[in-house]
Amino acid sequence: MAISDLRNAAATINDVANTLAEMFGEATEASEPAKEPALTLEQVRAILADKSRKGHTAEIRSLLQKYGAAKLSGIDPANYKALLADVEGLADGS
Repeated sequence: MAISDLRNAAATINDVANTLAEMFGEATEASEPAKEPALTLEQVRAILADKSRKGHTAEIRSLLQKYGAAKLSGIDPANYKALLADVEGLADGS
């Protein structure tokens, strides 16, 4: 719970910094392409849990192994987007 609170606080601080940068005309956004917000472990876990409930538990385990881990917590966060792309390819109702 404390880790979740810290992540939420960090996200809030980042939002405030972005707002202040916009207010004071910082040109960083104009010079850099817009970045997608980073996926969190909790977001990925929720998506995988939903797919698992729909009958894709074995496929999810296989995908986790593809990314070098037996559990989601062992996956490098840099691979979350690719993992979710693979998960989206699983057809519902199998």
